[in-house]
Amino acid sequence: MTRDQMVEVKRENRPIRRAAVLGAGVMGAAIAAHMANAGIPCLLLDRVPDERTEKERGRGYTLSDRSVRNRFAEAGLKRCLQTKPPAFFTPSHASYIQIGNLEDDLDQLKHVDWIVEAVIEKLEVKQQIWNRVASVWQKGTWISTNTSGIPIRDIASALPDVMQPYFAGTHFFNPPRYMKLLELVPGPGASAEIMTEMAFFCEERLGKGVIFARDTPNFIANRVGTYGMMMTIKAWLEQDCTLEEVEALTGTLIGRPKSATFRTMDLVGLDTFLHVCGNVMAQQPDEHDRKAFDPPSLLTALAERGWLGEKAGQGFYRKQRTAGTTVIEVLDVESLTYRKQVKPSSALLSEWKQIRPLEKRLQKMVQDDSRYGRMIWATLQPVLLYAVQKLGEITDRMTDMDQAMKWGFNWELGPFEIWDALGVGSVAERMRSEGLVLPDWLEARLRQNPAFSFYPDGIDRKANQPSTEMENAGVQFETARERQILRLSSTPRLTSNSEVIKVIKHNKDASLYEIGDEVACLVFHSPRQSIGAEVLSMIRESVDIVEHQYRGLVIGNEARHFCVGANLMLLLMEAQEEEWDEIEQMIHSFQQTMMKLKYCHRPVVAAPHSMTLGGGVEVCLPADQILLAPETYFGLVETGVGLIPAGGGCKEAVVRLSEGRPKGSDRLPELQRLFQHIAMAKVSSSGAEALESGLLRPTDRIVLNRDRHLYEAKQTVLQLDRQGYVPRTPKPIQVSGRRGCAILELAVYHMQQSHEISDHDAKIASKLAFVMAGGHVPEHTIVAEQHVLDLEREAFLSLCGEPKTQARMQHMLQTGKPLRN
Repeated sequence: MTRDQMVEVKRENRPIRRAAVLGAGVMGAAIAAHMANAGIPCLLLDRVPDERTEKERGRGYTLSDRSVRNRFAEAGLKRCLQTKPPAFFTPSHASYIQIGNLEDDLDQLKHVDWIVEAVIEKLEVKQQIWNRVASVWQKGTWISTNTSGIPIRDIASALPDVMQPYFAGTHFFNPPRYMKLLELVPGPGASAEIMTEMAFFCEERLGKGVIFARDTPNFIANRVGTYGMMMTIKAWLEQDCTLEEVEALTGTLIGRPKSATFRTMDLVGLDTFLHVCGNVMAQQPDEHDRKAFDPPSLLTALAERGWLGEKAGQGFYRKQRTAGTTVIEVLDVESLTYRKQVKPSSALLSEWKQIRPLEKRLQKMVQDDSRYGRMIWATLQPVLLYAVQKLGEITDRMTDMDQAMKWGFNWELGPFEIWDALGVGSVAERMRSEGLVLPDWLEARLRQNPAFSFYPDGIDRKANQPSTEMENAGVQFETARERQILRLSSTPRLTSNSEVIKVIKHNKDASLYEIGDEVACLVFHSPRQSIGAEVLSMIRESVDIVEHQYRGLVIGNEARHFCVGANLMLLLMEAQEEEWDEIEQMIHSFQQTMMKLKYCHRPVVAAPHSMTLGGGVEVCLPADQILLAPETYFGLVETGVGLIPAGGGCKEAVVRLSEGRPKGSDRLPELQRLFQHIAMAKVSSSGAEALESGLLRPTDRIVLNRDRHLYEAKQTVLQLDRQGYVPRTPKPIQVSGRRGCAILELAVYHMQQSHEISDHDAKIASKLAFVMAGGHVPEHTIVAEQHVLDLEREAFLSLCGEPKTQARMQHMLQTGKPLRN
């Protein structure tokens, strides 16, 4: 069964109302936690202990007590609540999980819609579990096994025929909350319709990037990723480069994670890495693969010593405490001892780091004949060759392999994208000159077209049909246009070509796009999407254009972050030059731009994700609705640099407190909570936590699938328009006045006296209290929004003149960390 056969099946919306996870180990409990994150009640079961712990004996418990019998499931749930980074969006999501055990609660599996088995990676144990599940399984219930390498067909052999259509491998990458990749491996008797339903559910409800993989050793991402790491280590042992140099060469420089090779190995664990390699060696008949995955003696020597990485306290790296400071040591290969880490200092490395984009940097580096250039080629070449060799074996689509490596290993470019970046013909010619043999289908394609590329732009589907050699190898291609359009919707990505989307207007820091259905999308592309004069100008122009020509506006992007706030460097320079009029004009412009956005005559929907800080939050708050990504770190953080929110952030917080409240009602508890949130510069650890902050409205929500984020934002705009959108009009705000200010000031005083905050923290907090209370006016006074904006601006200006605030801004710019002075 191919991926095409599955995704072409007519989609049906099958609700998954309740799930069960069998096995409460690290992966099982984390999968259950992510089910809970998606709002799916989940039963978490594990085995019954054979004996009591000392603690249980001391409390007089017996083996028949439920607390003993559920011990493993309870421990799994507790671990998820304590783990860092958190497994749950918020601790309250743990309430979706019900714990139990596989003896007392097996019958409850009759009442779930999906059973995920995630017990220990031993075939016989998994088969035993499925034999037990078969006795209570109800027809129509999805069933899947979470495994990183055991053949799905072997696990499926324990199932009766009636269960086979519903069975698949679901390889969640760890940790499930944060890792996007889910490899879906259909069982040998799987139904195409059911597999398609499962894929769509995992993408839409769990927010996963689903890749259909074939039932081959380690599937796709671990197969290619582990091969690449092994080849890098073997090349390192042959090349003239230090461990630290290899780390510098194989990390972000080539579009891989910052942890590069050896730090990644330590994080994964050498035992885990060797287990994955062993899977291929045991299951793969191909002699080349068995030899490639055979670990060098260095790795086996480390494993024998128990130097498995971070979990063992040492691996390729070791942390040592010396004179109260932590020293990072690295492994000396020759002596198998540790030495002080020496980070490479090279003009060549510095030069390469400045080359943008990654495609151009890769071209430059692999052509360099220095030992650094040779090491990079020795790292990339085996993976590029392996990718074309295994296409048609481990997956039938190059796009799936590329996506698997980007989602599962955080590569910036997949192997076929790297082929294109370097030039397919050039790479092929170099490989031939090195005595390497390319697959017949690729040689045939290059003979037909020497300028062949895997992702040609502008090609039509008929011209991209596979050759006979490609069909024989099971290789399929997608056009660039297909690759750039979201699979689950008709909304194009903003990185697509001009045939798909239209640029309406742009400047150097922001652009307004037309994204179909008469909806526009405003995108910031300034450094880290920060807000400056050009961004504010584009917001104002966008509102004018949308009001006259479009049905509504989405504010979003596909960058790493949504917006990290205002341009702090520019602000500091103006403050140091004592250009107070300039600063006041900047803040006034920001405030009035946000007011213009809030009162746009067309619906506005904001789609924040990742870092959404300070001014980024203030851009979202005026929107009619906010759709957050699950990983949205949302907070008004200005106090961290000695300031207060002054782009309307304080004003919108006060508006939230006033909305829907009768005149004279007590809102001091909510004011205190929101004041503390802003004063402490709190940032949500998830989109769900942001919803609980008090800054957002009940209509704001989370879109779990990041790929559907802009699509859902656009659909929300269209829905608001269809409902007969009525523009908002300014409404007066009820403030807490002198009484509210006094209560907030008292809390600040107590914190200052107990040395929880510094004197400067207290000064900032006092000004924030004054603004959020609406100034020294009687309690329940009705004021206009502009009144609070004026207070914001005045407090902000006064703090800009404080030397300690300027020191905080300077420190943040230099170190990226807040200064507490």
